Amino acid sequence: MSAGKAMGPTEWSMLVALSMLWGGSFLFNGVAVTALPPFTIVALRVGLAALALLAATRIMGLLLPSERRVWAAFFGMGLLNNVVPFSLIVWGQTQIASGLASILNATTPLFAVIVAHVLTVDEKLTGARLAGVLIGFCGVAMMIGPSALAGVGANAIAQLAVLGAALSYSFAGVFGRRFKAMGVKPLLTATGQVCASAIMLIPVALFVDRPWTLPAPAPMVWAALASLALLSTACAYVLFFRILSTAGATNLMLVTFLIPVSAVLLGATILGERLEAKHFLGMAAIAAGLASLDGRLLALLRRRRR
Repeated sequence: MSAGKAMGPTEWSMLVALSMLWGGSFLFNGVAVTALPPFTIVALRVGLAALALLAATRIMGLLLPSERRVWAAFFGMGLLNNVVPFSLIVWGQTQIASGLASILNATTPLFAVIVAHVLTVDEKLTGARLAGVLIGFCGVAMMIGPSALAGVGANAIAQLAVLGAALSYSFAGVFGRRFKAMGVKPLLTATGQVCASAIMLIPVALFVDRPWTLPAPAPMVWAALASLALLSTACAYVLFFRILSTAGATNLMLVTFLIPVSAVLLGATILGERLEAKHFLGMAAIAAGLASLDGRLLALLRRRRR
């Protein structure tokens, strides 16, 4: 499916599910950074996720590919999709608030439409797509609220780090398209790239953080790490590569618009948090942006005009 085609109900359902799985990652990171350094967090995240996915593939009777070119792609994907962005976001969250990090992370589709336009032949930028991305980004900013922007201008390096993570995600979306051409199933792709990420990150964490010298984390920290690994990484990446194989990179990156929506709705339903006018206005803007990107609403309006 190219960027110009509308996603079907299955793709939209998977995108919403992915946003819910990733929506909790900022909260889980916020808990983990109170007790552990960044490299240890991301190493545990991908290491535990790798173990879970390896167990899943074993239960399903699947074997990871052995070809060097596939593993080279796993390491490239792991670097762009995990090692670089996870490290930058977790470190950034030690310096800036989660709300601001969420807004900066929502620039991913802006980068994605540009990167895909330059590097692909079937996901070219159109006026409607650019307008939809800009409207969706404004919706994220509206929903999170101006208070999150209070830190803009301070901790510039941390903000650039989160923007760098968003750029890395956009490159990863385009890079990951090759696995479908290689004939690698989404579950095996998720497993391979997470295993490659663990191989790269664990030695770094051991050398830089020396985690054996740290105090034992509290049970809540371990719960946050387990949630990061099993929900926000293992389960999320199975969906990630399935969406990527059918909907394309730019459509996939729209998940960053839905992540704040999922976080707000989960907070309202589970924690009893009150929905405010800014939340409804922001969600309406995000819906308008997604409708523009989906294309079917514009096509319907054109048909009615005729």
